[in-house]
Amino acid sequence: MSTPRILLFDSGMGGLTVARAVRAQLPNAHLVYAADNAGFPYGAWKEDALVKRIVMVMGRLIERVEPHIAVIACNTASTIALAQLREAYKVPFVGTVPAIKPAAAQTKSGIIGVLATPGTVSREYTHALIHTYAYHCKVFLHGAKRLAEIAEQKLKGRPVDLEELRLEVSPVFRKRDGQKTDVVVLGCTHYPLLVEDIERVAPWQVKYIDPAPAIARRVADVLDETPLADASTAVPPDGTVLLTSARGQAADSLAAYAAMGFQIPEFLDLSV
Repeated sequence: MSTPRILLFDSGMGGLTVARAVRAQLPNAHLVYAADNAGFPYGAWKEDALVKRIVMVMGRLIERVEPHIAVIACNTASTIALAQLREAYKVPFVGTVPAIKPAAAQTKSGIIGVLATPGTVSREYTHALIHTYAYHCKVFLHGAKRLAEIAEQKLKGRPVDLEELRLEVSPVFRKRDGQKTDVVVLGCTHYPLLVEDIERVAPWQVKYIDPAPAIARRVADVLDETPLADASTAVPPDGTVLLTSARGQAADSLAAYAAMGFQIPEFLDLSV
């Protein structure tokens, strides 16, 4: 039987938090991480252009990796392009959406904060999750413009500006009728990289919900139902990181990928 090949995709380094959870759940799997770092940050894109890019890049990645399953370890990409990806490709996809359902189940105060990218905050998908699962709660959505970039800089070894971080996260810490936020959803896979820093600047303690462990369990469940065909060509080794930028543009990030278990860089030429 083949070892399961898992392709993990994000615009940058945020999906490494999901990769870490998948590695813990499936230690013998063959993992290839792909970052569309030439397109980062996705929050700056127009929706139609971004969907087109994600579908194009994923096609090239599937051709290169021949994965048994693809994990869209990015809330923005999942909320706008998962349906189109499933329509375009036969590979099973597991997406990432804001963990509003578990937050609604765990809150005691009924006040939930959702930290996400501006794009995820504005998506109808996100509002539908709130309407379905957290209709009985007060949910404060905040589209944090800089959090993903702050997380990337941290992984590259640069210090976190705590005052900037405090301003980015403070809108989800709210008080209403003698109650206050007690659960914060980390609605971007980059944000768990900053949890310890956020705890330092938060005005009070809350529970932070990282979706990565639940995603990893879902990946394992889908793989149980997926035939594991052998690859037809030479695929990237386990621990490869595929990047869409030119090599020189990614130089400062390679050590960070290596530290998270992806030590073999490969650069994907999207021009052919």
